[in-house]
Amino acid sequence: MALAISLILIVLGAIIFHWLSPWWLTPIASNWQAMDDAFMITLVICAVLFIVIHLFVAYAVVKFRHREGHRAAAESHNRKLEWWLIGGTSVGIVAMLAPGLHVYAKLIDPPPNASVFEVMGKQWDWHYRLPGKDNKLGATDVRFINATNPFGINPEDPAGQDDVLVDGNEMHIPLNQPVKVLLRAQDVLHDYYVPQFRTRMNMVPGLVTHFWLTPTQVGRFEVLCAQLCGVGHSNMRSAVVVEEQAAYQAWLAKQPTFSGKGAAGGVGGPMEPGKQGRLIAQSKGCVACHSVDGTASVGPSWKGLFGKQEALEGGATVAVDEAYLKQAINDPKATLVKGYPNIMPPNPLNDEEMAAVIDYIKTVR
Repeated sequence: MALAISLILIVLGAIIFHWLSPWWLTPIASNWQAMDDAFMITLVICAVLFIVIHLFVAYAVVKFRHREGHRAAAESHNRKLEWWLIGGTSVGIVAMLAPGLHVYAKLIDPPPNASVFEVMGKQWDWHYRLPGKDNKLGATDVRFINATNPFGINPEDPAGQDDVLVDGNEMHIPLNQPVKVLLRAQDVLHDYYVPQFRTRMNMVPGLVTHFWLTPTQVGRFEVLCAQLCGVGHSNMRSAVVVEEQAAYQAWLAKQPTFSGKGAAGGVGGPMEPGKQGRLIAQSKGCVACHSVDGTASVGPSWKGLFGKQEALEGGATVAVDEAYLKQAINDPKATLVKGYPNIMPPNPLNDEEMAAVIDYIKTVR
């Protein structure tokens, strides 16, 4: 009897928890209400089965408990029950799979008027690219990938010269305009996920995957990686900003092109101090483990790092100068900063890249 009561309490507790739980769906900010509908169908079917099975077991425990004068009778087959189980299970599986397959088919079939932007995922950072005035993305190849060309754009392809390479890791898109998102991974499996958009898709090295959406709400939405991709996985974050068309065009006009001939809108500007080093640090994934605002992360923050005295494991201290930074980047295990795990991989940089990154670290105050 105690077991039956426990099973009933588990059912009641699960219902109350899910009904009152704060871990519920975030407000939707795109056209994909169908994603929520498919999820709710699956949740309801699983909930009904969970309740029915637990209550049946509780009933069976009481009904067929050991009692004097009662003896269980073995029955090897019950065709009627088997057919009911087969039929019910089949209907349940179809009811869960069919809506999801229908929604997925629509998710990867963008409308003809959808604009395009491309995402490159790399441990542990995001890079964004848009077509230029010719509305064509340039051809790419892995042999062209380097610190200043994370997408591997073919420098000989005319279509790629005006490609817009987003400065930083924050993407902007216009409100109420369909957009197709192309997804690539440079190293390992990643997953581009914006919870409020109800869209996510795996990014597989060697493949280009895609989905589309129409943003319906102005705001700044966090981008997460939804596939475990290494020690910096939790820091692989970015943002998508949805804004009105005029604000989007103003932002787009400030972004640089692959050819480096001014910004996408034809407006050039002075090079910010340390910008080249910042771009290299982003392309190498350094910013995934080293914050620039003092926030605690996997590795020491770069804010105010240059010129300070850093405590090392073992009790020693070291002055953070150019020589120390070169050693720390090329051979991270040579000197371990106190309080941080020994997980940073070597990051061999050529002299020009090293100087640029150190110059950038100097500017982070």
